[in-house]
Amino acid sequence: MQKPRFASQRSADRRTLSDWATRSARRLDAAKVHFGHGAPDAVSEAVWIISYACRLSPRHIEKHHSRLLTSSQIDRADRILEMRIKGRTPLAYLLKEAWLGRHRFFVDQRVIIPRSFIAEFIETGLADWLPHGRRKLRALDLCTGSACLAVVLAKTFRGVHVDAVDISGPALEVANINVKRHQLQSRVRAILGDLFEEIPESVRYDVIVSNPPYVRTSSMRTLPTEYRHEPTLALSGGTDGLALVSRILASARQYLTPKGVLVLEIGHNKKAMEKAFPRLPILWLDTPGSEGMLALIEARDIPAQSS
Repeated sequence: MQKPRFASQRSADRRTLSDWATRSARRLDAAKVHFGHGAPDAVSEAVWIISYACRLSPRHIEKHHSRLLTSSQIDRADRILEMRIKGRTPLAYLLKEAWLGRHRFFVDQRVIIPRSFIAEFIETGLADWLPHGRRKLRALDLCTGSACLAVVLAKTFRGVHVDAVDISGPALEVANINVKRHQLQSRVRAILGDLFEEIPESVRYDVIVSNPPYVRTSSMRTLPTEYRHEPTLALSGGTDGLALVSRILASARQYLTPKGVLVLEIGHNKKAMEKAFPRLPILWLDTPGSEGMLALIEARDIPAQSS
């Protein structure tokens, strides 16, 4: 969610949307809440709250900056703001919604809040790596959580069928809610399993994407309170943050087509990954919101057994 440009404007009427957002952003900053679960800063989060209270999309909120608020809208927004500050609960959980680009998802504490940079790559760069001319493409989303990446894949590429895998049954309950809400039941299938465990050996994918747990054990101990509301299973990536990444690399090649690609989000573990896999050709992808956090590896470059 990008920072709205209107939010720094002052209004003479303290009941306007813009003024509520400006004053509430100051409160969020003063309370030292932590951002990063769908909103990058206090202004964006305040706008998200007031747009929700007014039943407006935060993506199109700028044209409503001078809108007068009703008393009920102000009361509703104030209650959400108080809960956010006092409980340090991520706003997405309070609202039961999260935005990934232009896509809206249902979320609760069964899943990590959608924020993967892979979504940006899917929409802006993945087409260059997919075979042209084929009517049906197959994709696999490992550690799918809310199914946000599976949905973005299916929405971006109309001919793609996606298998969305997660080890958490509760997470897949949320995934199925989002698949249904986006009316993708015919092209996105949620699968309960540990990585490739439930995938038949004969199946091959044109692309495998994964935003696996990658927070290092040492960092887990110092996470802000907001992150502690999220499932530990979806965050903890072991001592070096690469426990799941290593397991994915060990098996990915046999599930990819000869020209298939694997796209992994590894956070700030680039140096650790290069050290762990010094002979693995990795293309580091930059997106509008990230630099060096996404690794693209071609099937032909993945050893049959990686270690």
